[in-house]
This record gives sequence, C-alpha cells and structure tokens, in this order.
Amino acid sequence: MTADDSFGRLDDDDYPAYTMGRAAEILGTTQGFLRAIGEARLITPLRSGGGHRRYSRYQLRIAARARELVDHGTPIEAACRIIILEDQLEEAQRINAEHRRTASRHPAGT
Repeated sequence: MTADDSFGRLDDDDYPAYTMGRAAEILGTTQGFLRAIGEARLITPLRSGGGHRRYSRYQLRIAARARELVDHGTPIEAACRIIILEDQLEEAQRINAEHRRTASRHPAGT
C-alpha cells in the first residue's frame, strides 16, 4: 500500500490507522486495558507486518464504551459481554425492522 492509498482511507472507520500506544492515548487508558479487551475477544486488532497491534476508529469506539463501563465499576469481562450483547441486540432489531418493512410491502395472501 502506498502513502496515497493510505491517505484515501483516512475516512474509513475500519482502517487500522492507530498503533496501540496512540489508541491508549486517545482513550485515556493503558495498553494493558487494550490487551485485556482483546483477550476477552471484544475487539481483534489487526497486526502490522512487524506484528504490532493496529486499531480502527470503529474499534476505538467499542473500546471507549468498555472503558466507560469499567470506569463505573463493571468488571472488564462483564463489560465486554455487555457490549457484545448490546451489539447482538442492535443487529437483531435491525433485522426485525427489515422483515417488518418487507412484510408490509408484501402482505400475506397477496
């Protein structure tokens, strides 16, 4: 990937643009916290050619939500599970809404 290719991806929420150190700095947390939520499988950072963790903006938003829960006293494993369940619920609600839209366009028996 050239520098021009990388520049074009700056607006991509899934582009792994942040090193672990920078991600921890942005979140106001430690690298250990990022490792812990990775071990809990909340996020899986991509790895650079040298094996260093790289995080996307989307992953940083998830990590920020985990930090918020942990800061309010939720154990890290529970915080990760809560976020995973919130995400699954949101996806199920999106699918249900799509099914309702489809059903309203094509009523049964027509």
